[in-house]
Amino acid sequence: MHVSIILYDGFDELDAVAPFEVFQNAGAAGADCAAELVALDDRESVTANHGMRVGVDGVLDPETDRPDLLVVPGGGWNSRAEQSAWAEAEKGEIPDAIAALHEAGTTVAGVCTGGMLLARAGVLDGRPAVTHGGALADLRETAAEVVEARVVDDGDVLTAGGVTSGLDLSLHVVEREFGSDIADAVSTEIEYERRTDPFDG
Repeated sequence: MHVSIILYDGFDELDAVAPFEVFQNAGAAGADCAAELVALDDRESVTANHGMRVGVDGVLDPETDRPDLLVVPGGGWNSRAEQSAWAEAEKGEIPDAIAALHEAGTTVAGVCTGGMLLARAGVLDGRPAVTHGGALADLRETAAEVVEARVVDDGDVLTAGGVTSGLDLSLHVVEREFGSDIADAVSTEIEYERRTDPFDG
């Protein structure tokens, strides 16, 4: 499974780094799984919400690069920061890429307010979804069907609540795709106890 995690200036560090570590650990545990950090433009690094500078593995081109799973982190939505998920939603390029990849068959997953970028892309229309608690009112203004859950699995579209829920989303995907033994091995490796079963749309 080829996992791309899309970065942009102002993304929340844990929203991206936690899934990256889970998927890389799944690969180390025997799953056919590898994650990469990508951006829509050619750059060496991205500056995250709390100031961490993160290197980028490559450019995500929806026309030529179609990962099996696209993970979209949130960050800065509720503060309407100049560099944030909200700013990226207003620009429109990431939502357009999400929509194009989903239409081409890529499963998409929004962590925290990354779900708002999925909503802006239109992929949550008529589907169960969740986002960070501070952005639920915004999500209710979209065509998504907001549910109370930490992780929502609607097949080719997944969403998760607040920042740390990215761990649960990623471990759920690992279990769904590679089985409980691999997911349990990853949970043990990172010493994390999953908190909830996902809402299954």
